Amino acid sequence: MTSIASVTLEVADPTDAERFLTTAFGLGSQVRLRASETPSTGFRGFTLSLVVSQPANVDALVDAAVDAGAETLKPAAKSLWGYGGVVRAPDGTIWQVASSSKKNTGPATRQIDEIVLLLGVEDVKASKQFYADHGLAVAKSFGGKYVEFATGSGPVKLALYKRRGLAKLVGISPDGTGSHRLTVDSDAGTFTDPDGFAWATASENASL
Repeated sequence: MTSIASVTLEVADPTDAERFLTTAFGLGSQVRLRASETPSTGFRGFTLSLVVSQPANVDALVDAAVDAGAETLKPAAKSLWGYGGVVRAPDGTIWQVASSSKKNTGPATRQIDEIVLLLGVEDVKASKQFYADHGLAVAKSFGGKYVEFATGSGPVKLALYKRRGLAKLVGISPDGTGSHRLTVDSDAGTFTDPDGFAWATASENASL
């Protein structure tokens, strides 16, 4: 089964970006950083989601992110599906922090249960087929709106969402140009998907 070892974010200042990831979320090797000045404006077409067990953990992570310099795009709040909030890191990456639970079951922690890379694509069905052809098994599929892949024991999960819908979900305009500033590091091989998202073998990208 294809697994995703990490994602690599292209940022202007890797030292500052690493400080944010460590201070806000306690992340390590799951998110790599590479210096880049590649032009990119507006929505980069993806979000990273941190899935946690209870609302108190959402609040703890969102508050830590804001304290570390993140911009609040959507304050943490209850919704039909659970509880969550959205922030934009100083490097421009959009992070969703969410729990399917609406009630706390214990003291707040910053424990992260899952990291999900959510790609905003123009044609969910076409992208679903593209990834299936590259060896990713579909775990859940809701027509042309949302697809979730089975990515084994890898620390990062993968899902697809309509680009405009994803932008609306996180509270920003869907407009954007230039680089995604993202590479997916996995054992699926090296390729670029129909929406321009780059994939590299984890061992190759780790050496860059």
